[in-house]
Amino acid sequence: QVQLQESGPGLLKPSQTLSLTCTVSGGSITLTFYAWTWIRQPPGEGLEWMGIIRSDGSTYYSPSLKSRTSISRDNAKNTVYLQMNTLKPEDTAVYYCAGANTDYSGSDQDKYDYWGQGTQVTVSS
Repeated sequence: QVQLQESGPGLLKPSQTLSLTCTVSGGSITLTFYAWTWIRQPPGEGLEWMGIIRSDGSTYYSPSLKSRTSISRDNAKNTVYLQMNTLKPEDTAVYYCAGANTDYSGSDQDKYDYWGQGTQVTVSS
């Protein structure tokens, strides 16, 4: 059974850089056609799709976050990463990683095969 576990610092200051890790267990992140996605949910708001890393290693980001966001993966460590720089208080959210056997690029949780428990990130001075 594939499980996803997000981890990272819980509290950061504005202008700092966020680095999150999504550790995948029970299966390989290089599964054929599988893509891995980061999604976040600010307090009191809906899910926001952030970006995807496809099975061929290519990436695609939300236009509103593209300039500050980077997604990568380490196949040997079975891990997917999210990096976001120049943090703002409005980046405060629960951050999730998810996996699907399609290149679906959206926030509908039902479209994903695997979904992590999420990790809280608070940006505050």
